[in-house]
Amino acid sequence: MSADWWRDAVIYQVYPRSFADGDGDGTGDLAGVRARLPYLAQLGVDAVWFTPWYVSPLVDGGYDVADYRTVDPAFGTLDEAEKLIEEAAALGLRVIVDIVPNHVSDQHAWFRAALAAGPGSPERELFHFRPGRGPHGELPPNNWPSQFSGPTWTRVPDGEWYLHLFTPQQPDLNWAHPAVRREHEDVLRFWFDRGVAGVRIDSAALLAKDPALADFEEGVDPHPYIDLDELHDIYRSWRTVADGYGAVFVGEVWLPDAERFARYLRPDELHTAFNFSFLACPWEPERLRAGIDATLAEHAPVGAPATWVLCNHDVTRTVTRYGRADTAFDFATKAYGTPTDLALGTRRARAAALLTLALPGSVYVYQGEELGLPEADIPPGRVRDPMHFRSGGTDPGRDGCRVPLPWTADAPWAGFGSTTEPWLPQPADWPDYAVDRQSADPGSLLTLYRTALALRRTEPGFGDGPMDWLPAAPGVLAFHRPYGLLHVTNLSAEPVPLPPHALLLLASGPLTEAGELPPDTSVWLRED
Repeated sequence: MSADWWRDAVIYQVYPRSFADGDGDGTGDLAGVRARLPYLAQLGVDAVWFTPWYVSPLVDGGYDVADYRTVDPAFGTLDEAEKLIEEAAALGLRVIVDIVPNHVSDQHAWFRAALAAGPGSPERELFHFRPGRGPHGELPPNNWPSQFSGPTWTRVPDGEWYLHLFTPQQPDLNWAHPAVRREHEDVLRFWFDRGVAGVRIDSAALLAKDPALADFEEGVDPHPYIDLDELHDIYRSWRTVADGYGAVFVGEVWLPDAERFARYLRPDELHTAFNFSFLACPWEPERLRAGIDATLAEHAPVGAPATWVLCNHDVTRTVTRYGRADTAFDFATKAYGTPTDLALGTRRARAAALLTLALPGSVYVYQGEELGLPEADIPPGRVRDPMHFRSGGTDPGRDGCRVPLPWTADAPWAGFGSTTEPWLPQPADWPDYAVDRQSADPGSLLTLYRTALALRRTEPGFGDGPMDWLPAAPGVLAFHRPYGLLHVTNLSAEPVPLPPHALLLLASGPLTEAGELPPDTSVWLRED
């Protein structure tokens, strides 16, 4: 693959805790991943992105990092990580790691030192410690809203408060301090030296803060901690480091303003950023087309490729979401007891897979999406996600999309690990989705993904490049890609005729007896 492989790569997201359990203790680990690397190679992806595997108390699924240079013992060792990177490369798979620059764990050496050093110390300057408001400092320093439910400030015994946009166990770093910048650049070099091909940047638009820590006012710009201009100097510096290794960045950038979003993708900043507008878009033709157009338009001025993703470790699984009356995704609307039609959702997820894989740019596939896993209902006593607890129990949390994968239908725990129950419970029907069962089924979603990825790699016209919409009936998305490739998705309620073509490359479901495209079905066609 060329040096700009990232422009049209298919990247598979691994949540290590739930991918495969190599030592049978109920928690996924690097040994499990290494044993399953051939599966990923056979699937046909180009790279694998790992959510954090570093030393962590795992209060927030590993996004509370205590040491960036060591692998958490629950997942394995640094030596195993190095071997995994080597073994993946031997199979043609690049490795992308997750860096969490906005905050660290409260168990990180820096924060422990800051607590011990006391007010006014240099150690506290690495974070955002402030005296409180009110006659006795009993009120938080400002009113900033949390990225999770709950408060953003915690008071320590000496009376000062520290900022945490997420949980209290995730204190925010002070990115105005040069030591914070040096440390993260050193961490980048540490992993690039070990052969990592890229870095996913968590919460990439949150690092810089208003130095005055002024109160948040709805609708007033600039926001005190989202998308501040100072961020771009940070990422230009990071890009210099990455260019020395030929490595790439993908940013987690949630921004509604297309022009502001595109600034992160200028040639000397991030290579790519996640396309969350598409991920959250409902299964509606007008909204999808508008979202695709907007995405391509916002990337065009900076020459960056778009990214396409249907699901990740934070959002409701695709087959469940697409089977609901409201097929959009929004954290604010997550609730218990939302009904879903899994048959309908699966049909739409199959169609959406071919749609995303036909669009210009790169694609991310979250583990288990290729198996059509639904969102699982986690018993209240087994929930681990802090979003659930900080909401007072009203938010189901994100554990439902993080349930350990089923590999072997007839094995204990569906082959995830053989001796101990997984850290999150698997639903009773999980064996029905197992890899071995789907591998033997030519009509399975896994088979569809394998076939689609093989075609995407070998047929000209896919990946980065132009696309043109074609005239189509209401409710139908049809577009042309280079080399005579056509894509059609029918989101209407009735079957529609296929456009003129010489060859049907792949369909997400069977055509009608008359050869028409049924509702919630996609096809790839070749003109000649």
